[in-house]
Amino acid sequence: MTWDVALILGIDGLANGAVYLLAGLGLVLIFSVTRVVFVPFGDIAAFAALTLAAFETGRLPPTMGMVMVLAALACATEVATLVRQGEHRQIGKALLTWGGLPLLPCALAWLASRPGVGAGVHMAMSVLLVVPIAPLLGRVVFQPIADASVLVLLIVSLALHFLLSGLGLLFFGPEGSRTQALVNGSMPLGDGFSVSAQVILMVGAAVVLSGLFFLVFERTTMGKSLRATAVNRVGARLVGIRPARTALMAYGCASLLAGLIGVLIAPVTTMYYDSGFIIGLKAFVAAIIGGLVSYPMTAVGALSVGVVESFASFWSGALKDVIVFSLLIPVLMLRSFMARHIEEEEEEIDQ
Repeated sequence: MTWDVALILGIDGLANGAVYLLAGLGLVLIFSVTRVVFVPFGDIAAFAALTLAAFETGRLPPTMGMVMVLAALACATEVATLVRQGEHRQIGKALLTWGGLPLLPCALAWLASRPGVGAGVHMAMSVLLVVPIAPLLGRVVFQPIADASVLVLLIVSLALHFLLSGLGLLFFGPEGSRTQALVNGSMPLGDGFSVSAQVILMVGAAVVLSGLFFLVFERTTMGKSLRATAVNRVGARLVGIRPARTALMAYGCASLLAGLIGVLIAPVTTMYYDSGFIIGLKAFVAAIIGGLVSYPMTAVGALSVGVVESFASFWSGALKDVIVFSLLIPVLMLRSFMARHIEEEEEEIDQ
């Protein structure tokens, strides 16, 4: 391997790591607030990419039908809950919240599908159209079992991924799609070597969005509410913060990140209805490196996963995923050695 090849692989790894960085931030955000390992995160990113491809071919994006189905389920769930609690006056507000608001992006997407609309509008609508998916899934699936154990929530999340894959096959079909490049051109780095503008856009978007993510958490009321819920759910409830509302905000922010990821990767890889699963798994590896709580360590883990994947694909394309997922073994072993064994300490005290 020459230095030129290593440089190319390193830049490609940074581009992949930028995608895993955004996905890992979304996973950590949802887990820290709700204790849910949100496996369908990658599916939402894939749906955003397929939505953009549908816009480019002049078709109505099938994502509209999926959002309508999920909105109907959320409305039915919320109305049933209000009826059971005897709060009939809140039904109108519930229908507006869980039915009207999610359908607003569908109406805008219908307008954006007309001829003559620019590519920038299509990209914005592709992101906006998938934003309601995670909050709707959270209301229908996870809110009723919010107090369940982490293991139960993980099993439900995994089952939800397979359900979304089936819905993706139903709405989008088995064909893959790839969109046009968001930006063209390249930036020379000397000695005949250059970096494509698409890679620069991916890395730059990850840096900017990570910075905005930090500012939101540090400077806004919403961010402080999310942090408070992540630190202590009971304490947050005592000071007037509703965990259900912060969970909804976490799902919404994560869904927004997933939509942006889908738009960024749509031009560089062919996306299928089930392509998001592998993205979510590699982002999960990055989140595990961060302990599912540390955003900086998740960023380090994401970049590490991207670089390792790039070099592994050079050495053995068939084994690159095996090499990437093998990173979990030393990380989990190290965390096991460093973790406090509370049960053993309690047994020693009892003796």
